[in-house]
Amino acid sequence: MTAIYQSAAWAALKEHVSTVDALHLRDLMQDEARCAALTAQHGDILLDFSRQRVTSETMDMLFNLCEAADLEGKRAAMFGGEKINTTEGRAVFHVALRAPRDATMCVDGKNVIPDVHEVLDRIGDFATRVRSGEFKGCTGKPLRNVVSVGIGGSYLGPEFVYEALRTDKEAAVQAAGRRLRFLANVDPVDAKRALEGLDPEETLVVVVSKTFTTAETMLNARTLKDWLVSHLKGKATTEAITKSHIVAVSTSVEKCQAFGVDAANIFGFWDWVGGRYSVCSAVGALPLALQYGYDAVKAFLAGAHDMDRHFLEAPLRQNLPVLLGVLGVWNSTFLGSACRALLPYSQALLRFAAHIQQVDMESNGKRVAIDGTELPFEAGEVDFGEPGTNGQHSFYQLIHQGRIVPCDFLGYCESPAPVSLAGEPVTNHDELMSNFFAQADALAYGKTAEQCAEEGVPEPLRPHKVFPGNRPSSSLLFPKLNAFSLGQLLALYEHRTGVQGFIWGVNSFDQWGVELGKQLASKASSTLEVRTELSKARSSNAVPEGFNPSTTAMLAHFLKHSAAGKLAAAEELATAK
Repeated sequence: MTAIYQSAAWAALKEHVSTVDALHLRDLMQDEARCAALTAQHGDILLDFSRQRVTSETMDMLFNLCEAADLEGKRAAMFGGEKINTTEGRAVFHVALRAPRDATMCVDGKNVIPDVHEVLDRIGDFATRVRSGEFKGCTGKPLRNVVSVGIGGSYLGPEFVYEALRTDKEAAVQAAGRRLRFLANVDPVDAKRALEGLDPEETLVVVVSKTFTTAETMLNARTLKDWLVSHLKGKATTEAITKSHIVAVSTSVEKCQAFGVDAANIFGFWDWVGGRYSVCSAVGALPLALQYGYDAVKAFLAGAHDMDRHFLEAPLRQNLPVLLGVLGVWNSTFLGSACRALLPYSQALLRFAAHIQQVDMESNGKRVAIDGTELPFEAGEVDFGEPGTNGQHSFYQLIHQGRIVPCDFLGYCESPAPVSLAGEPVTNHDELMSNFFAQADALAYGKTAEQCAEEGVPEPLRPHKVFPGNRPSSSLLFPKLNAFSLGQLLALYEHRTGVQGFIWGVNSFDQWGVELGKQLASKASSTLEVRTELSKARSSNAVPEGFNPSTTAMLAHFLKHSAAGKLAAAEELATAK
């Protein structure tokens, strides 16, 4: 198959760039027919991409590129359970995690839906027993606190959903009296923060690790187990404490049991679930069901499935994930914008950008095509973001008058926590959304020197107050934020990532770039391990071996000034005296 960058569709788009460069959004936005054409809707979700630097001709060319890349064929292969993650020999089947019970979705000829729902049923049953107080801690107290231990996809997705639902009225009622914390960073400060104010007798730990070998997760798991045992050892045996206070989400039953987890409290998932696509599996479903109840999880999964069906069935020109994906390819690959800003005008989505950073950057940050040949262009985008209006007083200066950064604005027609103050002309939510509408237009239109002059801006200040405009953005409007629409949003951005990877011809579902740092960290850890044995740490001037000169010097400095190094130096001094 011809590489996508060698196709006629690719060449046509490259040539088309000069045509678009001669246009400005302040002029394009005057065309009412164009603006109407550059919108799409799914149910009550509206996507307006009229502020993108595109014409109808551009969109035609982008859909020609989809055809050249066989986007529809690759999408069908994913939904068909084919092993499109070729470097790991795995299917990419997170869509099966939210399929209804009566669906048929097969991998290797086996319908996986019964297995998916068997785990979901167990999660629903367990969460109900914990929340009702039937499943208690080892001292008989109900378990009101949950600490979910994971990293990367085992943490970012569930935390994003947890934060988003905190102010949803129905979810908030279900969460009353309960606390959910996340522990990801191996930094001991993170463990201290996660455990602050928690009673061990009322705390349940959920360890999330596919293989139960992830170094950071397992060290944190051992840290929390030690915390539980040290506080409860006079009240129950270590075995009883572990079985009553620690459960696992993992594929390794044997390792979980060796850790002390009861086999009945191990919730599995499958190798066709990638970490960053796992929030709809037990990885997210278990902690979220414990916090918000299983009905909220079912609504979330239903929303994700709804967007899955839209992605699979809607015509490409009205397909929200496809539209966002092709516009991302246009902006990054053809117009040269390496970054993308995710700007939710909802404080509830404060962890949305962090999750999509992993979904997108770990998926498409690749240097070779799926066949191993080196790409002659840079794939992937640098994602960042912050809720509006906070970001307006932070990095919006750069996107208005500095670098061109395509933006995704996300807004909701209703607030989950409305405030209307007597004497105020608009509600708080209306004020927020006024900024949502204004910022997209400000980026598109900008402000000319002539306009500054008309406003009476002194001439020396005019260059500083000119806004070039012509900054592209898309605007997504959802009716309201709840568990269902949150599932839609998650699936929309998961599939947006897949669309871009399908077009670029990369494997969006492996992450070999994560491995090298882990290997080198293991080597450094072995060096530091020696220092933990005081008898081997007596020489505070010991020089680490096997590293480059820079790392050797930094390790030596660390060894000397760390707590164990200072202790060794003090002992040496005492011995000398």
